[in-house]
Amino acid sequence: MELAPDFAAPAPVVRPQDPLPPDGVGDDYAGAIEAAGASCEYTIAYTNETTGAFVGYEFVDGTLDGRRGSFVLEQRGSFGADGVIECSFSVLSGSATGELAGLTGTGTFTAREGQPATPYSLAYALPD
Repeated sequence: MELAPDFAAPAPVVRPQDPLPPDGVGDDYAGAIEAAGASCEYTIAYTNETTGAFVGYEFVDGTLDGRRGSFVLEQRGSFGADGVIECSFSVLSGSATGELAGLTGTGTFTAREGQPATPYSLAYALPD
């Protein structure tokens, strides 16, 4: 599976006294998950001008191994001055719909700045 993130919008620098801004990303999935334009909103906390951490929720509407439906991924991660983003995520309990109802799962990805697509892993289970 690959995730093609849209890194077009630079994120603002947030000082500790500033409110945390949301930052949106659109993703296209190819592989076991097929979904175009999955939307993700992040809240980012910068620890300095080039490093920080984030949390986000991504709505995915498409197919997973041929089964149609939607689900939400809850994401947590960090990024460094080297342009590497480390993220772990899980399927938000109760969020799956359609043929994906009851979906559970967890996964990870490591994205690198300038990389056109990001491979990721997702271990999941669907009810019979």
